[in-house]
Amino acid sequence: MDIAVTQFAASTEKTENLSRIRSLAEVARERGARMVVAPEFSMFTAAKLDHRMVDAAEPLDGPFVTGLRDLARELDIHVVAGVLERTEAGERAHNTLVAIASDGEIVALYRKLHLYDAFGFRESDVIAAGELVAPQTFTVDDLVFGMQTCYDLRFPEVTRTLVDVGAQVVLLPAQWVPGPLKEDHWTTLLRARAIENTVYVVAADQCAPCGSGHSMIVDPMGIVVANLGERTGTTQASVEADRVAEVRKRNPALELRRYAVVPRSREAVTPSPAGSDEAVTQPSPAE
Repeated sequence: MDIAVTQFAASTEKTENLSRIRSLAEVARERGARMVVAPEFSMFTAAKLDHRMVDAAEPLDGPFVTGLRDLARELDIHVVAGVLERTEAGERAHNTLVAIASDGEIVALYRKLHLYDAFGFRESDVIAAGELVAPQTFTVDDLVFGMQTCYDLRFPEVTRTLVDVGAQVVLLPAQWVPGPLKEDHWTTLLRARAIENTVYVVAADQCAPCGSGHSMIVDPMGIVVANLGERTGTTQASVEADRVAEVRKRNPALELRRYAVVPRSREAVTPSPAGSDEAVTQPSPAE
């Protein structure tokens, strides 16, 4: 199936951002894409991580996600995008990815685990980290998809937990903040996650001024099969279950590994098999 990544500079105008996603999704759909992936913070992006992010947050049945669901139904495509989700406490928001099927139903959620408290930023001041739970996946045709967000890319165990529940394609919306060597880190880490896990990595970044651009699709051998560079727009590539199987036969790294991923918490959550909503807890060996 063909998957498209969209790249644009989101603003503080939510209606405008939704319109940008729609325009880019229409182009991708005309080109044959069946899934469109939009960046992190597609709903609302401010120049600084401050209270405006919390004020802009909406529940998952709010107007922005409802607009994404309408878009998916109207264009008959699957849509993945980053939103600000209101929390019960209301003091901080969740940095959430929503996966919406072509019938408009939400089929998976991901709340960012690793907050960007690095390179002089403090995302945790306004964003609440997601819980350490078994990751949600969703299936389209014969492909299993998992999701993670931006700074999570620097933590290889996040991608590995997705692979452990069956993911063959990792969707990674981001707002990768520009800076010295940041574009090099972005490209290197995306290819590394694809190679070491023998999966496709589909990364949709924001472009300048708040993002580094270079949205791309990387195949399981680490080959960049599509890249948007610095420009606003959309690009796409075909992802194939047969390609994943072929690479894993040639490079059986997942079978040969001798370590598992264990969360750093009092209770370790063991990812459930793909398609299961249950998680198994066990005492952490670190305790």
